[in-house]
Amino acid sequence: MSNSTIRWEQDADGIVVLTLDDPASSANTMNDAYVRSMGETVDRLEREKDAIRGVVLTSAKKTFFAGGNLGSLIQATPETRGDVLEQVTLVKSQLRRLETLGIPVAAAMNGAALGGGLEIALACHHRVVLDDPRVKLGFPEVTLGLLPGGGGIVRSVRLLGLTTALLELLLQGQQLRPEKAMELGLVHELAADRDELIARARAWVLANETAQQPYDVRGYKVPGGTPSSPSLAGNLPAFPANLTKQLKGAPYPAPYSILSAAVESLQVDVDTAFVVEGRYFVDLVVGQTSTNMIQALWFDLNAVNGGASRPEVAETFRATEVGVLGAGMMGAGIAHAFAKVGVEVVLRDVSVEAAEKGKAHVAGLVGKQVSRGRMAQEQADAFLARITPTADAADLAGCDVIVEAVFEDTALKHRVLREAEAHAAPDALLASNTSTLPITGLAEGVQRPADVVGMHFFSPVDKMPLVELIVGERTSDAALARAYDVVRQIGKTPIVVQDSRGFFTSRVFGTLVLEGAALLAEGLAPMSIERAALQAGFPAGPLTLLDEVTLSLPLKISDEAAKAGSVEDHPGLEVLRALVERGRTGKSAGRGFFDWEPEKRVWPGLGELYPAHDGVPFTDAQERLLFAMAVETARCVEERVLTSVEDANIGSIMGIGFPPLYGGVLQYVDQYAGGVAGFVARADELADAYGERFRPPAILLERAVPAGSLRAAVGA
Repeated sequence: MSNSTIRWEQDADGIVVLTLDDPASSANTMNDAYVRSMGETVDRLEREKDAIRGVVLTSAKKTFFAGGNLGSLIQATPETRGDVLEQVTLVKSQLRRLETLGIPVAAAMNGAALGGGLEIALACHHRVVLDDPRVKLGFPEVTLGLLPGGGGIVRSVRLLGLTTALLELLLQGQQLRPEKAMELGLVHELAADRDELIARARAWVLANETAQQPYDVRGYKVPGGTPSSPSLAGNLPAFPANLTKQLKGAPYPAPYSILSAAVESLQVDVDTAFVVEGRYFVDLVVGQTSTNMIQALWFDLNAVNGGASRPEVAETFRATEVGVLGAGMMGAGIAHAFAKVGVEVVLRDVSVEAAEKGKAHVAGLVGKQVSRGRMAQEQADAFLARITPTADAADLAGCDVIVEAVFEDTALKHRVLREAEAHAAPDALLASNTSTLPITGLAEGVQRPADVVGMHFFSPVDKMPLVELIVGERTSDAALARAYDVVRQIGKTPIVVQDSRGFFTSRVFGTLVLEGAALLAEGLAPMSIERAALQAGFPAGPLTLLDEVTLSLPLKISDEAAKAGSVEDHPGLEVLRALVERGRTGKSAGRGFFDWEPEKRVWPGLGELYPAHDGVPFTDAQERLLFAMAVETARCVEERVLTSVEDANIGSIMGIGFPPLYGGVLQYVDQYAGGVAGFVARADELADAYGERFRPPAILLERAVPAGSLRAAVGA
């Protein structure tokens, strides 16, 4: 088997150890070389099985097996569905032949097994996994708009039962640690190290002369029953209803296909079940949603995290001591993020009491980890010991990174950054967590403007994975590279944008929430607005989002823009003013668009202020929310605020809630029916009907004729 991705070694006991080891890649994937190699391997196993005691399948890579070949899957189209079906059927048939050899086959899983990797393992009769918290097992396909197409659904529902497989493995793409996988019955044994891993797998093979999968044994009963079992049949109607509730009505096809394939596969024999699963898989692969999600959440995300927007500065920087200015919710969250990865943090506020309050917020977050068994008390104590609360700027001595997180006031930010600069390390990175104020203006308050960069975290910091880095007019490449490295050091994803008021994320997020307010003024009922957003794929409705950020914030941003000479006449602003004048400023006050106590309910007075009527079609409302963000993003591209399509897509999904099913805000334009030309035509319709804010900018018009893509325009 020349150039094989699978090494064959047979020992004196007759056990064949198959080692997955693609020579052309750092990880094993289900590429063409794997398919060819597995076919050759199974052929040989069938020929020589009389001389083989059993098989141990393991990997030479850091991971066991990385999964499907996404580079190939993203190129699938409806026209190539036959080829896709043929390939996935071949992959399944090879694994089926492996599990029906009649000799014991054990998987020795030395690392992560996600997607196709877990499917290979499930085709083995016995599974031993390395007991390492860094090892993850699962089927993340649903998060990319797909389903496990190599037999993962068929095998998991038969081994675990329908309900367990769906809820614990398939529908949310959970990545399980080894102990959880063993608790579910996904694996059989844990091993402390690689030697023990192989030894346990060999011992099991030697203890079993023959082996069958449980579901191939006559009389096997699936845990929890099949859809024809009375105990399960009565509960089946609740599954799609609960799924719709969980998805909030968003049009994600993969979860519904997973549910259908799982239920249907239990009503037929195993081999027919593989056919059912394969057809659902192909439907998803050739659809637009999976293409969008794979592009954004795999290729674009890997490009961003891999340094696509990082300047070519050779030296990698690591922060050792960070000064955080401002101990409010954001400052405390930033302190938590750095302390979590072992960095010493000086948390400064106007008083020690205020700084201690910020540290107490961190203690609350850490305490939750301890109570859930995810952190030992000794680790928690060491975690909190890394945070030093203070009111004295002199305590910032030695800090190599300063992150300012005080109120959005230019004079205040100038003062605290200047004080920090005077005491921190002489070459310390000076970062501002501002969400709207231009970095170029903030840099005027310090002696070293070249070391100033925007470092915009999102709230809550402990949960939000994105950081927006903003480049001022005098920000050096060295400073940006250090900022990029710092963000990666704390395990977050950095996008890079150029300086402007509101930058990219705040500016585009503002169009979403203000459009929601404008829809209210035009007579759309509050909950219809929220449902329009949720059913379009947004994680929350615009009125809820406005209440959560406070209604006064967009007004303050608008006022600051007006002072700088920019006039904002969005009709949604008048709605916010009307509510603020009535003391309804948002969730923190307990009342905004909603009354939040004792539970969230629409404020009855909204109906008096803005009577509902049938003025805006529901589909128009949905597209207005999407187009408002997309058109403003196109303007950001045109103004060179954005210079990376990957940063735009990932920033919109991970920072401001643009629906992942569209692949990000720029991908939404390119994949719209009719491409950019179709998007432009629809934008003009919306502009004619609802206002010039929807009128497409020149960069879209240029890409519409001849047919082009906005992706190609970025950076051109």
